[in-house]
Amino acid sequence: MFTDSHCHIFKSDYNDIDEVLNEAKQNHIEKIINNATDLKSMQELLELVEIYPNMYGALGIHPESVKEYKDEDLVFLKENLKNKKIVAIGEIGLDYHYTKENKEKQIKLFEKQLQIAQDENMPVIIHNREATNDILKSLKKFRVRGVIHCFNGSYETALEYLKLGFKLGINGVVTFKNCKLKDVLKKLSINDLVLETDSPYLTPTPNRGKQNAPKYIKDIAKFIAQIHQISQSQVEIITNKNIRQIFDI
Repeated sequence: MFTDSHCHIFKSDYNDIDEVLNEAKQNHIEKIINNATDLKSMQELLELVEIYPNMYGALGIHPESVKEYKDEDLVFLKENLKNKKIVAIGEIGLDYHYTKENKEKQIKLFEKQLQIAQDENMPVIIHNREATNDILKSLKKFRVRGVIHCFNGSYETALEYLKLGFKLGINGVVTFKNCKLKDVLKKLSINDLVLETDSPYLTPTPNRGKQNAPKYIKDIAKFIAQIHQISQSQVEIITNKNIRQIFDI
């Protein structure tokens, strides 16, 4: 049974969450970690994890929500970390793809959440888009652990994250035809990796064009097995062990 360590399963994207999770179970995905990105999704997430036994949650404010968030949202986040189904602070980080004009605001929000993670001894799930240097600079200020979501960097960058005690989240991107990540993963140990879908985004080959869902984690596992020349069942066992080293699920 696999674990999808990062997805976004909310009513805004899925008409029938029951069906999504049933299909996941039929495809041997036992557990998922659902990631919030703002106050609204945090509120919905807290409801969903009570309904679905196999769903765990991460509460966080995404860098794309930096304009709308209020300090009260961080209070809400902190107050709900005691919920046993909440296993991380995420999805948090930095995103400079569309603009760097709000860079300082993003860093401030990011570091506020890293401080909460350090204070509460919670793992973090990190979003990084074109902001690697600042991500590393911020992470080095705090004693935190967690997962670098959607890792797609160089071997040297991977080593930097691993030195800080992070695992690397690998999703459907690795199955894309021109993805260079395959060469990086050949140099890394599978003990450093966790599997994720990032549903509803980044659907892996051979299902590109369809809406992503946790059930497709097996496509990613198959690809990782080929890269490391091991069986898919070994990928399942090792990546689940890696996830349990970070998250209390």
